[in-house]
Amino acid sequence: MMLSSSTGLSNAVIDTFFNWDLIVQTFPRLITEGLLNTLIIAAGAIALGVVIALVAAMLLLSDRRWVRLPARIYVDVFRGLPVIITVMLVGVGLPAAGIRPFGTDPFGYAIMAIGIISGAYTAEIFRSGIQSVDPGQIQAARSLGMSYLTAMRLVVVPQGIRRVLPAMAGQFVKDIKESSLVYLLGLAVGQRELFFIAQEEVARTYNSSPLIAAGICYLSLTIPLTYFVNYLDKRLREGPTRGSPPSPVDADLPQTPSGTTGGEN
Repeated sequence: MMLSSSTGLSNAVIDTFFNWDLIVQTFPRLITEGLLNTLIIAAGAIALGVVIALVAAMLLLSDRRWVRLPARIYVDVFRGLPVIITVMLVGVGLPAAGIRPFGTDPFGYAIMAIGIISGAYTAEIFRSGIQSVDPGQIQAARSLGMSYLTAMRLVVVPQGIRRVLPAMAGQFVKDIKESSLVYLLGLAVGQRELFFIAQEEVARTYNSSPLIAAGICYLSLTIPLTYFVNYLDKRLREGPTRGSPPSPVDADLPQTPSGTTGGEN
């Protein structure tokens, strides 16, 4: 009796979450429409977030309190609010208040909402990365005649960003996952992302297997991104591999005799 009950429960769980017929039926729509729209929303949000974050990080590093204050308020507010509230405020609140930079198209508001949130988190990542760079770097750049802004743009910021690549990868993965919340804005046919499509299929079939299919699609985006950035970070930390041919820039420089140490300290 217990064995029969256990077998029935196991079959019910498998049929509810791993009905492969439903998963296979859902995949074509997820891939042709949902995956593309998720990528567009996430890529647009990441690009917007990086631009906002660079500006906010520079303001946060200012010596003047009145310059730091607006950036600090922005970062604290949008890191503290639940994502769902920000999505609703931007996607529903702005059009209702007559602020319609994207007209009535919810797609632009979806990118804007996730981008604003991403910018707040990425600003703190950039700030910590830039502050980790040795102050002597900017002093050396200034001694070569660079202005403060030029030294920051060419010397300090690139080094700071390179040091926080893993944290940035984590934020980009978070942006991809948070794009699932834009379904609240009522995306039109052709604009629906992975979760929206999976949710429609769940409502139609009363089965959760389409959510498993959507989860597989999300994992196909987030796991390779994480490993790629970790690989890139490792390569940047290790530098060029031994025995690799000189780059075109280095080809005309005098070659270091064998047995000596080349490169800069």
